[in-house]
Amino acid sequence: MLSYPLQIVSPDGLLYDGEAVMISVRTIDGDVGIRARHANFVTALGMGVAYIDIDETTRRYASCIGGLLAVIDGKVRLVATTFEWADEIDIERAKAAMETAESVINATSDVKSKAKAQARLRRAQIRISAFEQLKSQQK
Repeated sequence: MLSYPLQIVSPDGLLYDGEAVMISVRTIDGDVGIRARHANFVTALGMGVAYIDIDETTRRYASCIGGLLAVIDGKVRLVATTFEWADEIDIERAKAAMETAESVINATSDVKSKAKAQARLRRAQIRISAFEQLKSQQK
């Protein structure tokens, strides 16, 4: 399969700089997959699990929340607000964050507090999902 240069950056720095055969991410309009020879394209990222096929046998999973994806002249750059490789996720911390967010949602009637807790809940769910998908792949 054809590959292309992929860079993944976040406020934490350069997280990946190498070749990939495919990346799939959630955008604000739905999921998108990028393969070699994709047309130039720019979009805002949503919240979801990212899949990066490094080659035909290696797939990496990550939690990707917000940012920008750009395909320009065959080069792909993902600039994420938050990006965490699945194998680096602290699953116990993610589960605790999910429980805390659920508690706040159930305990408050304040619209602003509830909305913030729902966003925290969604981020925790995405982190847990990325971790679980990695673990199911390893079986």
